[in-house]
Amino acid sequence: MAKILVVDDSASMRNMVTATLQSDGHQVTDAGDGQAALNKAKSGQFDAVVTDLNMPIMDGIELVKNLRSLPTYKYTPILLLTTESSADKKAEGKKAGATGWLVKPFNPEKLLATIGRVL
Repeated sequence: MAKILVVDDSASMRNMVTATLQSDGHQVTDAGDGQAALNKAKSGQFDAVVTDLNMPIMDGIELVKNLRSLPTYKYTPILLLTTESSADKKAEGKKAGATGWLVKPFNPEKLLATIGRVL
């Protein structure tokens, strides 16, 4: 069981991702934007982060950069789960330090397989 931070400005998407991860035994904490997620990450340690890209206040790329600047998140798997699928955005995510990229709508089995691979 891993502690996973799920970040998305859509409550329904957070709920779907959370339910999928909890069904596999993971402990999930969620946040509605990158700034809220960063605050939660600073106050506790997570084994992985699954974040949306396009969010208010702080987007997923900025969240990844901020997390990577923290010593405790230097090697933590961070997955971007987004509707964006362009090569440019993927390259930007990778450059920021994202571990992987999943496109919405997500396949629950693929999400769990990817989490299993990166943990």
